[in-house]
Amino acid sequence: MKPEAFTIRSSRPEAPGKGPGAFATGALVVCLALAGVAGGLPGVARAQSPTTVPRHSWSFTGPLGHFDMAAVQRGYAVYDQVCASCHGMTAVTYGDLGGMGLTEEQVGRIAHAHHVRAGTDATGKPVSRPATSDDHLLSPYASPAAAVAANHGARPPDQSRLAVVYPGGVDRMRALLLGYGQSPPPGTQVPEGSFYNPYAVNGLIAMPPLLHDGGVTYADGTSPTAAQQADDVVTFLAWVAQPHLEERHRTGVRVIAFLLVLLVLTFCLKRRIWSDVH
Repeated sequence: MKPEAFTIRSSRPEAPGKGPGAFATGALVVCLALAGVAGGLPGVARAQSPTTVPRHSWSFTGPLGHFDMAAVQRGYAVYDQVCASCHGMTAVTYGDLGGMGLTEEQVGRIAHAHHVRAGTDATGKPVSRPATSDDHLLSPYASPAAAVAANHGARPPDQSRLAVVYPGGVDRMRALLLGYGQSPPPGTQVPEGSFYNPYAVNGLIAMPPLLHDGGVTYADGTSPTAAQQADDVVTFLAWVAQPHLEERHRTGVRVIAFLLVLLVLTFCLKRRIWSDVH
């Protein structure tokens, strides 16, 4: 098995499915549909997992969900200190990190602490330079082939939109990060370079366990347990994938409120106009 790597008045009674009454019904359907959209988990793909994935409570789910920016910032620390050694975020620039509550100066310091490829020198040797806020969080590997060769044939996926395309969504991502250390079922062979994880496809994954208690340093003093790191980095990945989620939630709530008012007005108007029809 190979490991693995979101008004015209009428004297006639209205016909079924027509007239203001039908419009009111249609408005109600739209309200309910939008309520489902606003309340759904952000871009999460629902998929079956070999092992039942435990549900986790996230601040950003539900129609009034919001991102805990302290958790998002801690999640970036986990990404930077752990995940960035293998994964990139090619759709994200350092400047985008300002959206998680950082000042322009803080973003500049983060960018300057990293180096990006800057072509070659006169002898053909690769050179690099300090990153700027306009640079993207690129993969640490020079090419896809180099990434595959360095990871036992499995290419580490880009994490820019991982939270919205990963089967099972954020719950399975968290479960996967914390699912190492369990004994494989009898008869399961774990090839060299792979690890058993019940939440991975076929139970095998090329990524080694990376989260350990005390494995990162949090600037706010939060205890960096493995579970805390998993919560924070998944929250960060969810924010990166949909940074405007809160704005969309607010817009959805306003639209639903407007349609509900329109529904009530339409119903009252229908009762008044058609009150003489028997």
